[in-house]
Amino acid sequence: MSSSAASSSRTSYTDDPLTMALLPPKDESPTDRSARLHAEEEAKRISDRIDEELKKERAARKKQREREVKVLLLGQSESGKSTCLQQFALMYSPNAFQAECISWRPVVYFNLVRSIRRILEAILEPPTSASTDDLNEASSGRRSKSPASPANRFRELQMRLSPLLQVEESLIRKLAPEDEDEPTHLGEWRTVGESGTREYFINSASWKKALGKITNGKRPSAESSTSSLSSGSTSEDRSDPYYILQTFRDDMISLWTDPEVRQILQEKNVRLQDSPGFFLNDITRITARKYVPTAQDVLNARLKTVGIIEHHFALDRGAERGTDWKFYDVGGARNQRHTWVPFFDDVNAIIFLAPISAFDQSLVEDPRINRIEDSFLLFKAICSNKLLHNVSIVLFLNKCDLLRAKLEAGVPVNKYIISYGDRPNDYTNVSQYFRTKFGSLHHELSPPNRELYIHLTSVNDTESTRSILVNVRDTIIKRNLQASSLI
Repeated sequence: MSSSAASSSRTSYTDDPLTMALLPPKDESPTDRSARLHAEEEAKRISDRIDEELKKERAARKKQREREVKVLLLGQSESGKSTCLQQFALMYSPNAFQAECISWRPVVYFNLVRSIRRILEAILEPPTSASTDDLNEASSGRRSKSPASPANRFRELQMRLSPLLQVEESLIRKLAPEDEDEPTHLGEWRTVGESGTREYFINSASWKKALGKITNGKRPSAESSTSSLSSGSTSEDRSDPYYILQTFRDDMISLWTDPEVRQILQEKNVRLQDSPGFFLNDITRITARKYVPTAQDVLNARLKTVGIIEHHFALDRGAERGTDWKFYDVGGARNQRHTWVPFFDDVNAIIFLAPISAFDQSLVEDPRINRIEDSFLLFKAICSNKLLHNVSIVLFLNKCDLLRAKLEAGVPVNKYIISYGDRPNDYTNVSQYFRTKFGSLHHELSPPNRELYIHLTSVNDTESTRSILVNVRDTIIKRNLQASSLI
């Protein structure tokens, strides 16, 4: 190196501000130098210790992730996602599940009142001319002793049951969280000529919190009349939902068991027994003074999920000891599906629920779209999403009990699903058709090495679902360990 180059290098080196700052003072004494070196050693020791702690923390997080299983429950609204989550809770947290049963009492009441409303709405809609002739004939024949027409008789029932509106409003106030801009009224009884149905929905992650506030006396005293709902006691207050439901129990039973009402519901294809939150066959039991919801009541109860619900289970027994499960139940309505995407990044498995009994139903959000077709589209989007190529997919073809009942009642699948063709209209062939259809979509759109685990389910049936959930649990754990190179 030439002298000029060396001089330039030294000049550049000594002109560097950081280097100049780190150089020891020119007049540093031996004592100052010893103190400086000691301080530098101490700083390095602290830095090394922090680096080691960070390394251990990263290793611990990695180990935790290896024993952590994140499961996303997907599917359209009313596909059974929340019920599936409740089944896992019943399996792994049975004591906590049973302790919460009493809190579901107002939810069951709400479901019952909503069913009564739906019946009244259906029977008071303008009938077709044929239906009018049939009903008038029925009223002049079978009910010749009564001068009232069925329409007038139904209006009389409506007037008698109108106090149930008070129950509905009271329960909505108790179940709706105060800090959310959710709908809080269903409106008045619908009159002849009006159409369309509305569903009240509640953020099911926060309704228990709202009930807790009632129990703790944090609500205004004017609204405290129904605080007994969460404690299991009842009062003689005429504004208490329990009191009103008990008072009108016989009228509700008469409405539901009326043959002409059943005929109208059948003609209008209103199958309340196929809907979540169906308790019309248990009116006497539910309106009893000491009613406490059973585990099956909780599984049958209906609260539409809005937002995200996370449930955590820490397994502490058997081969799964030390495995942490995190389940995410997300809203399935069309305007809620955008909330799914943020969970795609680090999820281990997806349980996709397709309600195959809904082949003759349309979406509430868009009556032009068949619910099965919507499930096909959703499943295609999940299978083809690149963020999910390494995620295990478990498919629950759900509500098989309702599917079997519909087929036995003679509802033809090919009337609603054209591609079903002229196949036999029985449970074996219909369930196999849907199994093959979803399987072919997965085969067409998924990465080559990803398997699909298909189960025919009725997730509100605890006994049949338990063995399926155990199988799903084992499958997901095995796949997760394989992905972590632990097996």
